[in-house]
Amino acid sequence: MWKPERELERERIAVEGMSCSHCVARVRSALEGLDGVRVESVEIGEAVVSMSPGQASRDSVLAAIQSVGYTPR
Repeated sequence: MWKPERELERERIAVEGMSCSHCVARVRSALEGLDGVRVESVEIGEAVVSMSPGQASRDSVLAAIQSVGYTPR
């Protein structure tokens, strides 16, 4: 269950290795599979997500991006 907007933590993460719409789709899919994460945007070189504290962490977001072959910075 989502918490009110004011309690969400927003992260903008640079992502290396993305070069096309397929890359964007892979990263978006990986992030959308995480509990407590709402994907705000994914574009070449960057992902912006909101996380519900206690359900998701920055580390879990970074790991999801790495799991599909890209490097978060």
